[in-house]
Amino acid sequence: MEEENMEKAMNMKHKGKHDKPKPWDDDPNIDRWNIEKFDPSWNEGGMLEVSSFSTLFPQYREKYLQEAWPMVKAALKESGVTCELNLVEGSMTVSTTRKTRDPYIIVKARDLIRLLSRSVPAPQAIKILNDEMQCDIIKIGNLVRNKERFVKRRQHLVGPNSSTLKALEILTGCYILVQGNTVAAMGSFKGLKQVRKIVEDCIQNKMHPVYHIKILMIKKELEKDPALANENWDRFLPNFKKKNVKQKKVQSKEKKAYTPFPPPPQPSKIDKLLESGEYFLSDKKKESKKWQEKQEKQAEKTADNKRKREAAFIPPEEPAKQDPREPDDHKKYVASMAKSLKEKAKMYGKQKSIENINPEAYIAASGEKSSKKKSKHS
Repeated sequence: MEEENMEKAMNMKHKGKHDKPKPWDDDPNIDRWNIEKFDPSWNEGGMLEVSSFSTLFPQYREKYLQEAWPMVKAALKESGVTCELNLVEGSMTVSTTRKTRDPYIIVKARDLIRLLSRSVPAPQAIKILNDEMQCDIIKIGNLVRNKERFVKRRQHLVGPNSSTLKALEILTGCYILVQGNTVAAMGSFKGLKQVRKIVEDCIQNKMHPVYHIKILMIKKELEKDPALANENWDRFLPNFKKKNVKQKKVQSKEKKAYTPFPPPPQPSKIDKLLESGEYFLSDKKKESKKWQEKQEKQAEKTADNKRKREAAFIPPEEPAKQDPREPDDHKKYVASMAKSLKEKAKMYGKQKSIENINPEAYIAASGEKSSKKKSKHS
């Protein structure tokens, strides 16, 4: 009982008279997320003090700002804010006037000049004066030390032909501009929060923007289903695990065993001369020795040069003709050659004998042969 009384007493302390339920708390016709447009009748008296903000801009933006300044001046004049472009100092200044009624418009004007300095086009930057539009300038230059890595990761954010950036703009509903060491984003609070997370994850190499695009696309599809409005979507979202690429291990030098004694001193030039005995030679002998060494080096050099010159006149060795046939084939080849020569000799002998035949003797021999044949038949 005592504990309950203590809790009630604590609740009574924190509960004030304004914590009572109001009649409009449960009114379904009131949209609490809707931002109403400012009505000048809410602040007829105007501003009591002059508020001003100024920002510097880079030199390459000077020409564009000069051309677009009349447009910016006209847009701010509608809200009762004055603006000044100082080309000497390279700065832009906005300040309130007596005609200013909206107290928050000066903050919007400050965001406008910040966006203009970060290379956002003037027609796009003027949209920040609307109550529904917010902006966020994300600094990415300090997230990575190595410049080459920074440039590569920034390019991942942009993508080929700015395809990744366009996809992020469609899914988040924000205008995104990557310029130098900053990323300028314009849109709703929800979209800006998503853009900041995507940009920081990309530059810090936590997650590639393509995976964020996949997650946003799945979330957009899940939003269409009213049955999943009050459920946890983690089971539908992909879980991308970062794969660490194995890097080459640095070969560490083997540590030598520790010894309390210092290393032995290296011998000096005088010590070396003392060891060789040259230290005690006279100046003439030293000069003669140097001259002799010089002559030996010159002789070696001349001989080497002569060899190089003569090498150009040495004929190259002709490659020995190797018999393609094997030993057994060679024997067969000799035998076949001998046989063919014998046959040629026989043929030549026959031809000679035919040429030297006597016609009378040939006729007589043929008559004898025919008579022999007749006797055999009888």
